[in-house]
Amino acid sequence: MADTPAGLAPEATAAVPEFPMPRASRCPFDPPPALKHLQEQAPLTKVRLWDGSEPWLVTRHAEQRALLGDPRVSADTGRPGYPTKASPEAGEGKLSFIMMDDPEHARLRRMVTAPFAIKKVEALRPAVQRIVDGLIDDMLAGPRPVDFVEAFALPIPSLVICELLGVPYDDHAFFQDNTKTMVHRGATPEQRGQASREVAGYLAALIGRRLAEPKDDLLSSIAGRITAGEIDHQQATEMALLLLIAGHETTANMIALGTLALLENPGQLALLRESDDPKLVSSAVEELLRYLHITHLGRRRAVTEDIEIAGQVIKAGEGVIMVNEIANRDPEVFPDPDRLDITRDARRHVAFGFGVHQCLGQPLARMELQVVYGTLYRRIPTLKLACALEDVRFKNDAFIYGVHELPVTW
Repeated sequence: MADTPAGLAPEATAAVPEFPMPRASRCPFDPPPALKHLQEQAPLTKVRLWDGSEPWLVTRHAEQRALLGDPRVSADTGRPGYPTKASPEAGEGKLSFIMMDDPEHARLRRMVTAPFAIKKVEALRPAVQRIVDGLIDDMLAGPRPVDFVEAFALPIPSLVICELLGVPYDDHAFFQDNTKTMVHRGATPEQRGQASREVAGYLAALIGRRLAEPKDDLLSSIAGRITAGEIDHQQATEMALLLLIAGHETTANMIALGTLALLENPGQLALLRESDDPKLVSSAVEELLRYLHITHLGRRRAVTEDIEIAGQVIKAGEGVIMVNEIANRDPEVFPDPDRLDITRDARRHVAFGFGVHQCLGQPLARMELQVVYGTLYRRIPTLKLACALEDVRFKNDAFIYGVHELPVTW
């Protein structure tokens, strides 16, 4: 085992590091120092999970992309060796097709790809621009300071995904509150399960209505698959639940965290604010996606056949965890990786994954972020944090990283 880090001999079980690792860092945007140390030592390292299992932690960019694109690496949570995130009582189950393998994964995914095609997403840009401008108008007309998360970051993707799916935005408080419980690490298994059932029941009822009275929305399209006999009501509900959660929670956190990162890097913020070049805005989005990553538990997989990689053999039945936040800081791919540089070419980042399971909604997320980052700082050029950075509460208690609140003023 030539690439084993010093002090982590495979036979010395007690020396295998625990995962996840504490996020304590000098900078709240940086990966845990322990992850950086492991990356410097070797591209693959055994780590120990809550249940005593020891999957491989993959920390470098090239090895992550190789494994994410390998058909011998399975996303199926039922496979032997799959690295689970929590105890069985936590109710960790399949989240629709993202936790399936081809051909079933591809069959189900194809049912919802059309609305996320680049041309369809670009057609939504004027509507997203109106939403962003309207929320900025409301902020400027309202009191200061304001919580940026509630006033701006969360409503944008919520309004967009509600419109796309056909979910009434008047119900946003219901599904946002339940989503917070579902991704909260401190919630009990019972609380997470109840929250999931509440939202699933709500969506199942909406799908039932679309079966009777179809509309021009994604829920009606999904309901049509039931009518055609391609999926059942439960599968349709799981699909809608995935799209609703992924469509607002992740992007909302990225909007808030990205704004905070820019406020803490005023030189980069000035470059973005003073330019009207859409290419620079696009570049800034890609760099922020590289620099910040909001899912810190890693993409988890199980290996179905022996794979030789980076001088190691990952055996069939072993698990792998690919932590994007450290792969996106790989100095072999991104020189000076801990520096935010919106002029760099960061398009090779793995924030959206790689291979057949890469994020379905990435064109929509990119477009929303481009509108936000290309509009907000020009319209409110004096935007600033209304508290000390150390007083900002980061979501170390959630499966999706971000900030709980972000007080801003101008």
